[in-house]
Amino acid sequence: MAIRLDRTQLEKTRIVVRAFGGVENLECEPFGALRPSAGEVVIDLVSVGMNQADLMARRGEYRLSSGEAPFTPGIEGGGIISAVGEGVQDRMVGQRVILTLGAPAGKGTYCSQFVAAAEETVPVPDAVPDDLLGALWLPFLTAWGALVWRQQIKPGQVVMLPAASSSVAIAASQIAKQYGAITIGTTTNPKKVEALTALEAAQYDYLVLTKASDQSTEQPNEQSWWRSVKKITGGKGVDVIFDPVAAGDFLHHEIRLLARGGTLWVYGLLGKPDVVDVSPLIRKDAAIRGWLLNVITGTPAEHEGYQHILEKIASGIYRLPIAGTFTLKQVQQAHQTMELGQHIGKFILKPQE
Repeated sequence: MAIRLDRTQLEKTRIVVRAFGGVENLECEPFGALRPSAGEVVIDLVSVGMNQADLMARRGEYRLSSGEAPFTPGIEGGGIISAVGEGVQDRMVGQRVILTLGAPAGKGTYCSQFVAAAEETVPVPDAVPDDLLGALWLPFLTAWGALVWRQQIKPGQVVMLPAASSSVAIAASQIAKQYGAITIGTTTNPKKVEALTALEAAQYDYLVLTKASDQSTEQPNEQSWWRSVKKITGGKGVDVIFDPVAAGDFLHHEIRLLARGGTLWVYGLLGKPDVVDVSPLIRKDAAIRGWLLNVITGTPAEHEGYQHILEKIASGIYRLPIAGTFTLKQVQQAHQTMELGQHIGKFILKPQE
């Protein structure tokens, strides 16, 4: 007797980091189709945003999030509900949703299928493209949470955004402009200045190169980039700096660029520890503050942020440039490409391909 197997119930795939280290430790393995318990939904993920945190977790530099190996990486995702558990009234099969910030904790989203509590999903407007379903929260909510919810930026304030080609900085530029701020992006790559200038999603009023260029003597060099920023502000300084690096000589100049009462928000771990003189903060009545996106979880601002971002994405006001897409089987290549740091925008994994 022959039995025809329903292959939709088989060959689900996830990525597992067997040991901390290089991309060779990213392995693709099959698993059985998931079934929802009461109050849960199963989502076939169609989009998983890649983040620096994923690379750090693979290398063993972000164990606060990943825990010990083996583990599945990934801290955001979105897709289509394929099964609904008992008692779920407000979600349905075929509905497009995005996982909330807390949903991936302890599970990871580098997988083709994911199970979550129904309330850990956010329904998505039809106008939001499938590719973006799993790539919006980390760039846009990271920026909105710090600049709007915590900082409460005001019209006319100057906001400086280092790592201007990153998806977070690009999102932050759009949010800052939406709230009436003046934006200054900084980058170490002269080629990216031209690319960002041509990119409509990069809403920078000014772009400043912070490294010397081998191709042109007209670009500001490493010793004078901060003078360019100071000149842009008319000598007043920068009201808000939103930085994933904030270390070494760059941080030294950032502190001196702050306006009176200014704030430097640090949201990443890309910089190397160093000794920096922070004494100018005293006379400026300025501050350095850390920002961790997860602190917004469970607050009224969490869902306010979700709805703000989805509304602006759906209407075309906010846009997220996609640097490239990869399948789960191409995950090693995806990590290698991202580590080169030559991209602009967001890399996305497409688990159903």
